[in-house]
Amino acid sequence: MYAWSIKKRNMKVAVWDTYVTRKDGTVMHFDILVPEESNEVSTIYQMGEAYLSTKGETDQRLTTEKCNYCHQEIVSGEILKSINDKGYYIIEMDGCE
Repeated sequence: MYAWSIKKRNMKVAVWDTYVTRKDGTVMHFDILVPEESNEVSTIYQMGEAYLSTKGETDQRLTTEKCNYCHQEIVSGEILKSINDKGYYIIEMDGCE
């Protein structure tokens, strides 16, 4: 699906801090982790919207006011596997249940 395939034990990822107001008015806070070289904002938004659809929040849209680059960190294990399999990993912070 995405242009990258990661075959390392660990890697540096970009963390996109994301807030979305749910249909019921509560706020979801989650991070979208992608390979550090991923900088196509529309692709990052598509990943966030794919995650939102798994939560039944398909009408919610991401914008630069709600989803922006935060920092980089090193990841491995389950996170790396998810990024290799589907291009991203979501860390649920608040209101994602």
